[in-house]
Amino acid sequence: MNFERIYNEKIDETLLLGTHKSGLRVALVPKKGFSKYYAIYGTKYGSIDREFIPLGESERLTLPDGVAHFLEHKLFEMPDGTNAFDHFSQVGGNSNAFTSFNITAYLFSCTENFYENLDILLNFVNTPYFTDENVAKEQGIIGQEIKMYDDDPQWRVFFNMLSAMYHKNPVKRDIAGTVESISKITPELLYKCTNTFYNPSNMILVLVGDIDENKIEEYIDKNIPENRDSGEVKKFTEDEPKEVKEKYIEQKLSVSIPIFAIGFKEKEVGTGGYDLLKKEIATEILIELLFGKSSENYIKMYESGIIDASFDGETELEEEYGFTSFGGESKEPKKVYEAVLEAIQKAKTDGFSDEEIKRIKKAVLSDDIRMYNNMESIGNTYIKSLMKGMNPLDYTKATEEIDKEYLMNRLNEHFDTENCVLSVVYPV
Repeated sequence: MNFERIYNEKIDETLLLGTHKSGLRVALVPKKGFSKYYAIYGTKYGSIDREFIPLGESERLTLPDGVAHFLEHKLFEMPDGTNAFDHFSQVGGNSNAFTSFNITAYLFSCTENFYENLDILLNFVNTPYFTDENVAKEQGIIGQEIKMYDDDPQWRVFFNMLSAMYHKNPVKRDIAGTVESISKITPELLYKCTNTFYNPSNMILVLVGDIDENKIEEYIDKNIPENRDSGEVKKFTEDEPKEVKEKYIEQKLSVSIPIFAIGFKEKEVGTGGYDLLKKEIATEILIELLFGKSSENYIKMYESGIIDASFDGETELEEEYGFTSFGGESKEPKKVYEAVLEAIQKAKTDGFSDEEIKRIKKAVLSDDIRMYNNMESIGNTYIKSLMKGMNPLDYTKATEEIDKEYLMNRLNEHFDTENCVLSVVYPV
């Protein structure tokens, strides 16, 4: 397997990109002299992927909610009755997995026996084993997990925001599904999903550390069968209106202080690659300019007592959906909402100074450079970026290209104060 070598001189980082004969894309981030290793193996399959045509079939299939997350749990069980976690612990590997709206990923970190750990990772992900008995057992376990999240105020304020924001997009649905939806999961359904979404051409393997690139192909060859079905995954989604579904939603739970989330819905979706990277960075810069800890707006709200140190903002932009949210604890969440909208409108009128923009861009670039000291951050950032068609080493170039005009256009486009949501969880 041949690797393309990409080098960013400004941050002195290298990325090796290759494609295995199976169709699996492999990214290697060399960290010479580092004693730690990190690997993450992911598929472009998450909770929003509910309608698709299984490989080798012609009819569209609609999944119950929670299948991707359910699969993440089940794949650790091996056909011989053992568990992949036990195999990792025997060779000094620390393993985990996660399911998001559009990715399911399996990972490990270690300081020794990297190739033995890699062998285990590739083996268990490519050896699905489902029976009526082990599926029924997992339904009980995940059912308890779902009930726990139903009472989690942070989880609920976030998903209530999404349910108010979206009309049809499955991003509004809980990643784990419901007790009722997971009761419909069968071994046959799980095998259809692994065959379709866990085919090599729909997956990416990211490896970080002092790794010999010439050894990687041997382990992929060993664990991905030559006759493994591969091909383009045909997924379907309904058209989502640009407007939010409702502007306000509330719930009462066991909290001492109200928790809130203010959400802005991305209206222009369908963008990927470099354009999406620029949009993402510009949104992060705007979050800091508007409400970063050193901003005038944050200090004003903090000193007036309507927010505390929990107030924060984040953005999640994907090809299929996108949103930016601000949230935290407040005794007066509606006053925070009004203050946020007022600050955004003022910024649209007054703009930002060149000095402010320069300072925040430097901070954003510093955060990107700092990431390269953390193996897990590198791996997680790289797999998410590559899934969206981005080259993570373009981050510095994209940040430098963002000027005041681009930021103001993004501010006016994304932060629409007439098209946003306030979600609040009040004390019972």
